[in-house]
Amino acid sequence: MDYCKNPQEIEKKSMAIIEERLAGFPFDLPQKPVIKRVVHTTGDISFAEITIFSDKALTEGVAALATGAPVYCDVEMARSGINRQAAAALGLQLTCLIHEPTVAAEAKALGTTRAAVAMNKALAAHPRGAIFLIGNAPTALFVLLEAVKAGRAEPALLIGTPVGFVGAAESKEWLTEFHFPWITVQGEKGGSTVAAAIMNALLAMALNAGRGEGGTGR
Repeated sequence: MDYCKNPQEIEKKSMAIIEERLAGFPFDLPQKPVIKRVVHTTGDISFAEITIFSDKALTEGVAALATGAPVYCDVEMARSGINRQAAAALGLQLTCLIHEPTVAAEAKALGTTRAAVAMNKALAAHPRGAIFLIGNAPTALFVLLEAVKAGRAEPALLIGTPVGFVGAAESKEWLTEFHFPWITVQGEKGGSTVAAAIMNALLAMALNAGRGEGGTGR
């Protein structure tokens, strides 16, 4: 069977197909690179309808990346999906605390998830000005939003795309009530690959802005 083997050509053709299929979707033009990357990662065009952005999420998120804000991921899968070369070029430190030695014991003692405990530790280390990727655990998102509501945290950016049937849709719906910069997907869909895809699109924007190739336009 004859098939395309060149990785650059595969991506080029994929993006051209996505571009055609995105025609008519009502998102803002500056959001398009993010949505294209998510659709490319998932193979699911419906993400063009359910990926939503807070006001100034792109401009403020890209600015935070450009200044080297600390980045915390809820699970290793989210961190492993981030483009390490792009992150290193911006001087970013990517941290995931879920496998720290004390996290499992604390979670068991408190009757909660490791992701929730790890998020509390991340917020204690950087309550303000950090970037958070939550791609798997709704409990981590709930903990972060509770901290913001209580005035104990102020993220520079939250990419919140937890997936699943228990708490995922509810946590993301609550997120949309907040006014700090965030990007999320509505409903039960999401996942660590989606969070990483959004992050990688923003990294590309930050690098391009640094080279003088234009920003987010928003």
